[in-house]
Order: sequence, then structure tokens, then C-alpha cells
Amino acid sequence: MKKFSSETFLDLKFPGDPQIDPFGKRIVFTISKANEKQDGYDKSIYMYDGRIFQFTTGKDSSPRWSSDGSEIAFVRSNDNGSDLMIINSKGGEAKKVLHFEDQITDLGWLNNDELVLSVAIKEKQKSNKKIKDDVHEIDKIPFWANGEGFVYNVKKQLFLVKKNGTKKQLTDEKGEIFNFAVSPDGKYIAFVEATDMEHHPLVSDLFILEINGKIKKLTESNLSIGNISWSPDSSKLAVMISDLAHGSFTNERLFTMDLKGKMKKVCDIDLPKGNSINSDSRGSSPNRIFWTQKGIYFMMTEGPLSKIYIAHDGKVEEVISGQRSISGFSVSDGNIAFLAMNFTSLDELYIYKDGKERKLSRFNDLKKFKVSTPEYFAVKTSDGKTVDAWIMKPADYEKGKKYPAVLEIHGGPRTAYGNAFFLEFQILASNGFAVIFSNPRGSDGYGEEFSYIYGNYGKRDYQDIIEVVDEAIKKYDFIDGKRLGVTGGSYGGFMTNWIVTQTNKFKAAVSQRSISNWISFFGTTDIGYFFGPDQLGGDPWSNTKGYMEMSPLTHVKNVQTPLLMIHSMEDYRCYMVEAFQFFTALRYFGKEAKLALFPSENHELSRSGKPYHRIKRLNLIVEWFKKYL
Repeated sequence: MKKFSSETFLDLKFPGDPQIDPFGKRIVFTISKANEKQDGYDKSIYMYDGRIFQFTTGKDSSPRWSSDGSEIAFVRSNDNGSDLMIINSKGGEAKKVLHFEDQITDLGWLNNDELVLSVAIKEKQKSNKKIKDDVHEIDKIPFWANGEGFVYNVKKQLFLVKKNGTKKQLTDEKGEIFNFAVSPDGKYIAFVEATDMEHHPLVSDLFILEINGKIKKLTESNLSIGNISWSPDSSKLAVMISDLAHGSFTNERLFTMDLKGKMKKVCDIDLPKGNSINSDSRGSSPNRIFWTQKGIYFMMTEGPLSKIYIAHDGKVEEVISGQRSISGFSVSDGNIAFLAMNFTSLDELYIYKDGKERKLSRFNDLKKFKVSTPEYFAVKTSDGKTVDAWIMKPADYEKGKKYPAVLEIHGGPRTAYGNAFFLEFQILASNGFAVIFSNPRGSDGYGEEFSYIYGNYGKRDYQDIIEVVDEAIKKYDFIDGKRLGVTGGSYGGFMTNWIVTQTNKFKAAVSQRSISNWISFFGTTDIGYFFGPDQLGGDPWSNTKGYMEMSPLTHVKNVQTPLLMIHSMEDYRCYMVEAFQFFTALRYFGKEAKLALFPSENHELSRSGKPYHRIKRLNLIVEWFKKYL
């Protein structure tokens, strides 16, 4: 049997965005696959109609059925922007309806002849005819966004587009439009907008746009509005709402809302709505909710699992569950198309019909590989809580032999590890390492109290992580406690930096897309100005001591662990100055450290970076741990 390597990634296919037709029969979805020659990705639309076949070729995304199921609209990206395309659902040549120099971010059918598009419009900069004016004149924050670059001059607006190519701009909003939903009767468009990103970036409002152009605001700028869906009779909306009682640590609740703004709570479960489970090996699927004649369908993360639920008749019930992570779904006529993965298999397409589910695809056959299956163990912490944790044995495990182990720490911190495939973990196992991972305090899926580490970064979460490692060494005699490594990205990168300043337990560390200095993070990143206060309390001026004390850079002189820092040069979520500062300080004080910078990559390097860079990153991690462990 074969072992996993970084090059295995080139052979994997990643399904995404499953869309079932209005009659609950046919399904369209996307497939992404690395193109090694072009160092990029091919993304096409596939269809299931009793068999699975490729339906389009090109860089295609967001397939959406017309209301009568006769046509499919989708977005085709190119170097000059994006095109709205329409194709007959029985096949044939796709027709370009309209070209935008900007990016189409979402679309939906208003009726069989008109569509609504969300487009990220970039204001054109005036320039001298002889000399290009390349100076950025910025007067607001955030001025850039991870994966998008400068956004101070970008606004998402809604357009009405006819199939003959004529367009009409429906909004001229000054805030940021996040998502929209078209009413089944074609009379209204509901949309969510953050109206004050500078001062209240966590607050958003729900608006109703009548097709004649009149806009009505339904909320009072004191909530955070998430996903929305219309009732079948177009009289109400299903709305995910957070009251921000604990800032971004607050879980959304499901409400219905009439067109006057009157709300009724229909799901009060203290769990995150959507899928919070991490994976480095999945396609892109929007998180949506669906209101049908049977009820309101939505996803929810419960510990290490993500499931589909329905709210109806005053009850909330599981519809699709299992020991796995559901990545995306859509509902029609009571039938559900969905994608799901687990620890040892990647996403595949399923259909749920008449109370039974059926697997429709087999894109990735991992039976030829030596797959390491995680083993669960519970850790009772020193303050009486239970932390979910897992251990993966090396692929060539032999009883009685000792192995080095690598601790993996997830990002967020409000995400979670769970029943989902992780190529990075399998590659480490294939190279002779045991892998330990867990969901310490701060993780999603266990309720607000568990995730609430406000002002306590590097304290209870750090203790949980260390107690997980200690329990793993105690429980599994094949772990060599003298050969431990640690790695993580984003929050996991912060925690890796923090760990090596607090303990010498680990003999090698790899810090990825990390935070080392909360003060510089506040002022250089797309979220720092609100994420810092939301997570740590106050700002660098009112809480200078807290920001300094919780910054790994403050404690850098304590580091004895050899540290590799991996950072993307266009990461605006955790800007590369975070790596620069820590690396410079480490070398200044004579510590063992190495810095790897990836050009033209952002915070999503491990999940959607260029194929060569994704392979290079995995190789660097393995080489570093082999060298020191």
C-alpha cells in the first residue's frame, strides 16, 4: 500500500456547492482539482442525473437552477473579471450573458428571465494619461482584506440582470453587503449589510428591497445577522441572529421574521450554526439555510460533528447526522443533496430521499493508501471539564516501538477538529510521527461558555493543551515524550508561539500564519482593529498591559525550541510582520529559527494556495520535524 506524501494532493478531487434542482432529482456541484502544469486549479461543474458526469469546463462556480429547472446560471472567472453564464440543463454550449470587470460573488434567479447578482465593484481611480497614478489614497478601515487585497475602494452591490444582457444596479449601499435571498414570488430581495465597518464591524442589519427600488430596514443596528431564507409563501424570513451578548463568542439563534421586523425564536440551541470542523482537503460550499414546506433546514456543529437539522412545528430535530462532517447541502421537494467527509475519507456527494440516504460519488479512492485512523480519548482537565482529543498512530506502527509525536493546534480559536479528513495529519503519520489533536477551551461546538476565552488567551486554553499532551503520553506508551513537536496555524500559530515561550516540553515547533504581537496585529490586519478588542478586551491604549502580556514577542527570550515560521506575504488576516518580528527577535537572541515566506499567497495557503506552494509547505513541515525529532 502507498503512503501519503505532499504530492498526493495533486491527485485529489474536491467537490463543493451541491445544488439540487427544483424537483429534487438532479444535482449540480463543482469539482476543484490541482493543475500541476499551470500551478493552479481547474474548477468545473458536474451533474448527477442518475449518473455523474462533467457538465462544464473552465473556471466555473456558483451553479444555480432556474425556478423551472430548464437552465443553470453560473459564474466563469477569468483574468479580466467574471462572466455570468447560462446553460440549458440538458446540456449544450454555455452562453455568456454579461461580463463584469469585477468579481461576481453570488447569484440567484428572480424569475425564469431575470437574475440577481452580488458584484464586488471596484471604483476606478483617475489617472494621468501619461503617468499611471498608483498611489492609494485611503480614508477608512478596513483598507484591505485577506484574499482580496485593497478593499477601501470596493463595494458589493446588487444588480438585476436580464437574460438578454441588460443590467440595472439595484443598490448603492455605503456599507458592506454580505448575502442576499430572493423571495419565491420574485417581488422582494432580502439582504444583509454591515453599515458601519469602521466602528461597529460585528453589527449588521437586515433589509428588504422591493423590485421597484424601495428599501426597508428591518433591524435596529444592535445585532449580527447571518444566513437568511424566505418562507415558501414569501411572507417571512428565516434569519440566523446573534445578539452579540459575548461578542463574536455568541452563538447564533434561528428566528423567523415578518416583513415588519417582528421576530419569533424557533431554535435556541447553544451551538454554532454551520460547519466549524477544520479540513485542509475540501472544496468550497456556501453555508446556507433553506425554508421549505416541511420546515427550516440548517447545519449545526455539535462537538466534532456537523449535522443537518430541521426546525418545524415548534421542534428542532436531526435530519442527517453520523460520525462525520457535512460540508454543504441544498434542499428541494424534501430531498437533500449534501457533501460529507470523515477522518479517513474526503467529501463525496450524497442524496437523502424518502428518509434514506445514498452515496452517489466516489471521487477519491483512499483504499490504496496506508490511512491512519484517529483514536478518540477524553481528557479530564484540572478544573473538571472534559476536552475531546485524538491520537493517530504512525502508518507503519509496530507494537513496542517508541515514536515521536506532533501536536496539531487548530485555528480560530472558534473552530474545531472533528470527523473530517486532514491530509497534513496523514502525511505526518506516513513519515513516522504520531499525531495528537484536540478541542481545548476556545473551540467551537461545545457552547458559548466553553468557547469564551475573552481576555484569557494563553491561559486556560494553554493549560488544556498541555494537559492533553500529558494525558496522551500517559495513556499511549508508543509516544516518546522526549521527542515532541508542535504546530498550528492562525490561532494555532499564536498558540505555537506562546507554547515555546512558556515551556521546553517540545523539541521542535512550526508556527504558521501566526500572531506574535497583538499591538501590531491590531493596526496591520483586516480584522485586528475589532478582533483584538473582541478577544482580549479593550484596545492597545486602554489595555496596553494585557496586549503586551498576551503577546508571545514579549516573552521571546524564553524560547529554547527550534522554530520554523511559515507565513504568506499577502496574508492580511495575520500580516507577515508577525513572523518578521518574532523571527528577528529569535535570531537576535541567538535562538534556532528559520523563516519561510510564500509570495502571492494569503491566509488560506494550506487550503487553497498554489499547488507548488501547498506541496512545498507540507515538505518544509515534515523536514523540520524529521531534523529535530
